[in-house]
Formats: sequence, structure tokens, C-alpha cells
Amino acid sequence: MSGVNEIRSTFLDFFQKNGHEVVASGPLVPRNDPTLMFTNSGMVPFKNVFTGLEQRPYSRATTAQKCVRAGGKHNDLDNVGYTARHHTFFEMLGNFSFGDYFKEQAISLAWSLLTKEYGLAAERLLVTVYHTDDDAAQLWKKIAGLSDERIIRISTNDNFWAMGDTGPCGPCSEIFYDHGDSIPGGPPGSPDEDGDRFIEIWNLVFMQFEQVTRDERVALPRPSIDTGMGLERVAAVLQGVHSNYEIDLFRTLIHASEEATGVKAEGKWAASHRVIADHLRSVSFLICDGVLPSNEGRGYVLRRIMRRAMRHAQLLGAADPLMWRLVPALVREMGQAYPELVRAQALITETLKLEETRFRKTLARGLGLLSDATETLADGERLDGETAFKLYDTYGFPLDLTQDALRQRNISVDLDGFNAAMEKQKAEARASWSGSGEAATEAVWFAVRDLAGATDFLGYDTEQAEGVVLAMVRDGAMVEQLATGEAGAIITNQTPFYGESGGQVGDRGKISGEGFVFDVTDTQKKGEGLFVHMGTLVKGMLKTGTAVEMKVDKARRSRIRANHSATHLVHEALRAVLGDHVSQKGSLVTPDRLRFDFAHPKPISAEELEQSETIANAIILQNSPVSTRLMAVDDARAEGAMALFGEKYGDEVRVVSMGTALEGDKAGKPYSIELCGGTHVAATGDIGLVRLVAEGAVASGVRRIEALTGEAARRHLDEQDRRLKAVASVLKVAPADVTARVEALVDERRKLERELTEARKKLALGGGGGESGGETETVAGVSFMGRSVSGVSAKDLKPLADDGKKSLGSGVVVFVGAAEDGKASVVVAVTDDLTARFSAVELVRVASAALGGQGGGGRPDMAQAGGPDASKADEAIAAVKAAMEAV
Repeated sequence: MSGVNEIRSTFLDFFQKNGHEVVASGPLVPRNDPTLMFTNSGMVPFKNVFTGLEQRPYSRATTAQKCVRAGGKHNDLDNVGYTARHHTFFEMLGNFSFGDYFKEQAISLAWSLLTKEYGLAAERLLVTVYHTDDDAAQLWKKIAGLSDERIIRISTNDNFWAMGDTGPCGPCSEIFYDHGDSIPGGPPGSPDEDGDRFIEIWNLVFMQFEQVTRDERVALPRPSIDTGMGLERVAAVLQGVHSNYEIDLFRTLIHASEEATGVKAEGKWAASHRVIADHLRSVSFLICDGVLPSNEGRGYVLRRIMRRAMRHAQLLGAADPLMWRLVPALVREMGQAYPELVRAQALITETLKLEETRFRKTLARGLGLLSDATETLADGERLDGETAFKLYDTYGFPLDLTQDALRQRNISVDLDGFNAAMEKQKAEARASWSGSGEAATEAVWFAVRDLAGATDFLGYDTEQAEGVVLAMVRDGAMVEQLATGEAGAIITNQTPFYGESGGQVGDRGKISGEGFVFDVTDTQKKGEGLFVHMGTLVKGMLKTGTAVEMKVDKARRSRIRANHSATHLVHEALRAVLGDHVSQKGSLVTPDRLRFDFAHPKPISAEELEQSETIANAIILQNSPVSTRLMAVDDARAEGAMALFGEKYGDEVRVVSMGTALEGDKAGKPYSIELCGGTHVAATGDIGLVRLVAEGAVASGVRRIEALTGEAARRHLDEQDRRLKAVASVLKVAPADVTARVEALVDERRKLERELTEARKKLALGGGGGESGGETETVAGVSFMGRSVSGVSAKDLKPLADDGKKSLGSGVVVFVGAAEDGKASVVVAVTDDLTARFSAVELVRVASAALGGQGGGGRPDMAQAGGPDASKADEAIAAVKAAMEAV
């Protein structure tokens, strides 16, 4: 199994052989769901079939569905090109049952395709099921032979799918592929699940319920199946690569981009080539399906995608429009599977060529259009607002530039008309956004922003200020007042409260006035520059238009400032120790600690951590002033300022500088210079101390450091010192000798544990030592050894059973092990000559039932199960005997 085209056709052919109708991909613009901007999953074309509104001449279907996720809640556009699996366009392979087969056949088909047709190693696969879906769990055991450890129960909505607030719904079972322990990350449901080791490749949705109301759910009379497998993801697995951008399809497109630009897809240029390759697919297929660049709705999203790719083409040094020259490579790769791509090739080519030519000439074209629009205007006349807005919205020509260009001719701009055109676009954006699946309660912030305008943030210079309440929101709607005990959100004209952004958490504090107090528990940014104070009115009555006094929790803000400034210093220290490739990938700045994610390909040694910490603390001890300046973005970058992850920058940016470099190229210059909108200490000494307390992986090529500052760091060190002294006292050694003494004790314990385990095994096989079960006996005409044992771990029962089989030569062995918590494990072993007569799997399930459990699995010659009641060990052995007699 190699190429993407072969993987796709194998999938469709497999399901066609199993009675499924091969249905061509639906269009990217949904015809049956006005709430969606684009088709974003394989089931969208069948939505009305699932709800019963539409009948098809088949009850089973399979598709390779074109999907786009670049708007509404499915918007990862800014991540595309920089991660291994984010795409604007992807193909979703799926099989569907409309009231035909259900869980058992869906699981059987999936397992057969993956392990037989695609040849994936079964031991590399594991699955998740919804935590109450016992049926699915048992079917995975039965069909795939998966152990309990490889069937992970998930209690969140990640494993429960719903079409909406009402309608068909049901549990999911996701299939994951294990890329191996060389890649950081843990299995689903674990603390490290966000790593890249375990990758979801297929989701099986079992539609078995109807959500009638929010609180009422009933069983569907004809349960259905909806599955989705990302073609790019499974191709990466089958081709032995970890990134989707390394599969054959993307390699071909990226190679075409390399050839066209003369720039290799290496180092800092790799992301640009990936962006171009990904966006080439999405824009070409959108144009295929009738979407053309515009300034609203789907056309606006298309234009954003196109211009992002074109910007990266310029970054690669392409002197002329590039995207249109890559279309033939895309058609060669995907035209056979999607003939509409071939038919629309000329349209795609011309659209891309024209759009990129326009984009490259934004300024020149804008000035030309402005000249054309005003050539008949005389001195003192006005340019109509719609034209001014078109220049701004379509060609990126700012209003102030239009005004400046016309000022020398004494021509003004109809600002009322401009604002009306802006409002019209906002209304369309609101309708498009709220129709894309976002929570309805979020739509209120559009109206609030229009009413209140942007909030003036005063918090860089003060933690206390006065303001006027311009709007309030409760339960997702604007209100005129809040009463005592009511939770809501307050928007003021100005605020000292910092709204969460750039990794820094929002401020808390009090908003008060004549007879009322509002407890601010969080501050968030909504829309464009809207600061929202969330909390509860704990006293009095509050109405819009009221003057208020606003006080930030000063102590909490002080700790946040220290942690944020320390983040900058740690960032620069890591670059000094690990290399300039270190770049921020995320951060969290709270009053209690800081968390910093950054690009680095391998774990950091203890020595490197210690060195980084030492450097950062040396800058802190300088106690040098922290300076903040407003600069143009280009000027800031010219000074070497780094942009922090998650920040959005306008024409002017805040540049935060701290410390003085003592060596290297930066000697005598600011140690850290970063673009940052957060709050910071006045001097580095205010940080007090930084202590790195944790380091680990969060994703492939991304590490995470957690650190404490100031008083929290001091308490941490004190606690460590107390613990060390306490351990030394128990061990009766000096603190400096604790490590050596503990190592000696650990070695001694391991030796004793091995000896104890062997002794317990011998006692168990010998039948003495208080173990129940007696000597070997004859049951159903064969030798039988059944014993309950204690002090033997569950993992040691199988080797014990193997030894029992060797002792018998021919027969059945049962060992029931009692754990300290009262639970039991049971192993049944059958010698090879008797497996045709007795199945260890069937016998172990009988034993498990006697112990109060259910299920169990393994092979005909060896199976294991468990149960909650170890006191029923003798009953479990007796149950196995009875089952043997009944055969």
C-alpha cells in the first residue's frame, strides 16, 4: 500500500465488495445544511438521510468526501503549515449504514480493512469507546481480540456524537495508531494525550439514540453508522511517516513549489511550502464548486486562504504570481479521483493568476482606483462612502490613506456612507458567523461591540481607575441592570483589568459604586478590543450608565507580572543554552506559575535546565529597569524583537526590553526584546527568583517548561529542603548522603521482591502454605489443578499457569489470585492437546462471573479475567469444574 490514490481506491473498493454503494463526493458548498459554511465532514451530504427527511435507493454507502475547515468553529487556518496534521482541505473516507448494520459489523469491517487490506500491525492499534458503551467494548474484544488496556473508556463528549441539540446521536469509537515510544505523547484519556505518539485515524459513530429534548433521549428504531477516516492521516501511517506533509501527494506538490521558486523546503522555508501546498488544494476545489473570491461569506474565506498562500509565495522570493503555475501538478495528482478538477482547471488557473496579480499590486491598484473614482470630483466635494469602503475592504487600502491622498485636492470622504457600508458587512459577518455552528450566546458580543466600541485599557500604568458601565450581559443577552446575586458581564468605557490574551490570564478584582459591589472573577477579550468583566453582583443593584470604581487584585496582578517577565527571560536563556531554533509555541502565565512551550527536538538535560535557570536568575539579579516602547512592527523587528505566540499586532506594537547582555554579539544591549501586549514588572529584580520545576514533551518537537517565581519559588525550595532533611532523618544519614543510601535500599528491595515472588510461586505450585485448592484431581476425565493464591501479582499468574501446565503434562489449570483490595484475577490454561475440547476463554468467563465480574479474553490455551470479590475464589474454581463437566 503506497500512494494516496491507491489508499483511497482500496477503501472504496473494500466497502463496495461489502455491499456499499460508492457515492461521489458531495460539493464543498453544502446543499442540505444552511448552518454550515462548507462541508466539513463525510456525513454532511447524508444528513437528511439520517434524519429521515430523504430516502436513498441504498442502505449502505461509502465515500471519499472533500472537506474544508477554514471558517466558523472549525477554523485552524493560522496553524496550517506549522503542524503535522492541520489542513484547510482534507479528504474524509467513510462508510455509512442507514438502518442496516450496526456496531458489530461496523467494527468488523473497520478491523478487517485496517489489518488485512491495509496490513497495519494489530499491536499498533488501540481504540476508545464511550464510557457506558459496554457493547462496543465487548465487540472490540470479540472481533479484534483487544485487551482491556487497549480499549480505553472516555467519559467526555469526545466519544459521544450529536448532530445538534436535538436529532440523531450516539457513542463513538475512535481508532488510534501508535507511532511508537520514540515520539512523545500518551494514549487518549491520559495527561499526555495531546502528544503525537497516538494518532486518531478513524472514528466510528454509532447512531443509536434520538435526542428529543435537552433532557429526553430515546432509542432509535433503526440504529445507523457514520464513520470518518482522514485520508491524509492514514496515508501518513501507511507510508511510514509522521507528518501528513510527508506523504506522496504533498511531497509532489511541495516539490512543484520548490521547482517554481528555486527554494528548498528546508528550515524556515518548510512551513511556507506546506502552506502553499495545502492552500492550493482548498482554493482549487472551492473554485471547482463555484466559490470565487469576494469580500463576504464563503468568497471572503476563499480570498483569505488565497492571500495567505500568496504571501508565503512572496516570502519565498517568487518574483511573479506563483499559485496558478502549480495547478497542473495538483490536477495530475488528484484529477483522476475528482474529474471536476480537470474540468475546472482553466477557471482555477485564471482565478489564481488574477487574484495574485491583484494582491501584489494592492497599493498601486488602490491608488489607481482612487484616482478613477475621484477624477470627476471638484474641489470641496466628497468621495462616496461605499467606494472608500471598497478600497479598504477589497484592496486593503486604509481609510486614512484614502483621506490623505485626497486631502491635497481638498476632497473629503463621506464617513457616514463608509460607516454604513462597514455596518452592512458586519451584519453579513454576524449572520455568516452565527450560522457556522458557533454558540448562540457568543453572538451577543457583536452587538455589544457595536454599542460600546473598543475598551480603553489603562492597566499598563495603574491597577485602579474609574469608568462608566456601557453595557451588561446576562445569560447570553444584553440587559439594563443586574440585581444582587446575579452573575453577568460588565463592559465599561475604560478599564485597568487585563483581558486574557497572549498566554496571560485575565485579572480579578472589584467593581463598585454607590451601594453596589461586583466581584470580577475573570476578564476576557471579545471581538475587536472589547474587555469583558465577568463575575457576580454581590451587593446592591447595578444599571447601565452608572459610574464605577474599578480595582484590580493588586497582589494577584503583581505575581502575574513577575511570571510574565520571567517567561521572557527564560525564553532568552533557553535560546542561549539550546540554540536560536528555540521559539515560543505557547504559554500560560498565571499568578501561581508560568508555563512555556517551545520548539526543541529532544528532552532537555538536567545540566541544560540548570544552566538556563542560572542565566535567567543572573539577569534578575541585575535589577535593571524593564522598558516598554511603542514602535512600528518593522522597526521593532529590525531591533531584533521576537513576537510572542498568540499575540495579534497592529500597525504599532509594544516592545518590552529587559536586562543587559554581558557577552556575545548582544553584549551591552538589552538581553531580551519581545513584542508583547502583557503586563510586566518595573525592574527585573521584582521577579525575585525563578525556579524551573518541570520539563517535558507536549507534542512532536515541542517541549514544555513550568516555573515558579518570587515567594512561590522560595516556598518550593523551602519545602524541598524540609523533605530532604526529613528523609535524611529517617535514613539516619546526612542530607548529602541521601541519594547513595536510597539507591542502596532500592537495590536491596528489588532483590528481596524477586526472591519473594519466586518463593510464592513455589508455594502456589506446591499447594501448601495455606493456599486453597488441594492436590491435582481428575475432572471430566482430565487432570485438573485449581488453586487460589495470595501474594502473587496478576501479571505473574500466567507464568504460574504455564508452570502448572508443564507439571500436569495434559490437563486444565486454574489459578485465582487475591489482591490486597479484595479484588481477584483469574487465569485458565489448557494444554494444547485439550483445546479442541475446552476453551480457556470460555472457562475464564465462567470463573469471572463467579467472582462478580464479566468478560475476559485471551487464546484457547490461555485466558485471563478478573472480578471484584476475591472471597469467591473457591466458587470460581468450582464453576470451572462444573463447566468442564458440562462439555
